[in-house]
Amino acid sequence: MMKRADLVIVGGGLAGGLCALALRRRRPDLRLLLVEPGPSIGGNHLWSFFESDVAPADRWLTDPLIRHRWPDYEVRFPAHQRHLAEAYQTIESEALDEAVRKALSAEEIVRAEATDLGPTHVTLATGERIEAKAVLDARGGKAEGLDLGWQKFLGQLLTIPQGHGLTRPIVMDATVDQHDGYRFVYCLPFSPTELFVEDTYYSDGPELDHDRLRDRIGDYAAAQGWQVADRSREEHGALPVVIGGDFDRLWPAADHVARAGARGGFFHPLTSYSLPDAVRFAIWLADKATFDARLGAATRARGRRHWRSGAFYRLLTALLFHAAEPGQRYLVLERFYRLSGPLIGRFYAGMSTGYDKARVLAGKPPVPFFRALRVLRDSL
Repeated sequence: MMKRADLVIVGGGLAGGLCALALRRRRPDLRLLLVEPGPSIGGNHLWSFFESDVAPADRWLTDPLIRHRWPDYEVRFPAHQRHLAEAYQTIESEALDEAVRKALSAEEIVRAEATDLGPTHVTLATGERIEAKAVLDARGGKAEGLDLGWQKFLGQLLTIPQGHGLTRPIVMDATVDQHDGYRFVYCLPFSPTELFVEDTYYSDGPELDHDRLRDRIGDYAAAQGWQVADRSREEHGALPVVIGGDFDRLWPAADHVARAGARGGFFHPLTSYSLPDAVRFAIWLADKATFDARLGAATRARGRRHWRSGAFYRLLTALLFHAAEPGQRYLVLERFYRLSGPLIGRFYAGMSTGYDKARVLAGKPPVPFFRALRVLRDSL
């Protein structure tokens, strides 16, 4: 028997999972299907974010998913270390999987790969066709057709029986040797003896040498005096950061299927940060969207507005990648972290004000002047 639905969400990652939760909460009568071929919703990921990334009115969607929370965090650079009084929190993919399974029935989660999508239908690898009033493509993507750099990483959960001594996250430790662009180490203290450590790079290419990064995590732990008894929960990835390009190449006008998440460009151009936009999109979808063939045009219009609002962040990405020598890129972030805490918070949320933008660009750039001037000229 052919399945039918009001909305089919294709892709059970962060964006698709949050959309499903928001819709079930705000529009419980909607006939909803979530198509995901993987064994779990959300895969194997940690999503960390600042408290200011999510509006207070929207926290009903994220608060039940938070597994770890700290009242503050710190950053470390060769010439500058700082503690910032901004709450930081982490969602584990297991929490998203549990919440979606609780919100949706087993029949509403379709374990299959989608091979063909249209505005009102989905064809599965099994040959089954699902008819719907609307289809939402939330399968992720690599921002095809754009000028990209990459934020790539490998992280592991370390067990340190004697204790690691950290009481707050280190969001960036750039005191480490610089390799393959801007490198920093990221630490999340899950308990006095459990520490998630991630080796991260702002690099020109997406390639990852997993064994080398594992070795560097071990070297970092040894340099801190930590005796690691076990390593678990490994995750890795290469996320696009957008230097430039054309929105119509990312999302051609001829594609009438609605999009969410990275496939629609709904992420921060410089940080590749997706959770704030995923929350805002899910709330909009649940509260304001109309579920018919027009959903594609509505989400594309929202995607274009997001693209336009990201022009400043793409300019900063271009400065980072095209004006700074790879081994000196950390200087850009070191200078940035001397700015005010509220400005930094608005930056990560993608909500920088006009004053914020002027303040970020003011003064002598921490990159060669004429290179910066050329990037600024080419971006106009």
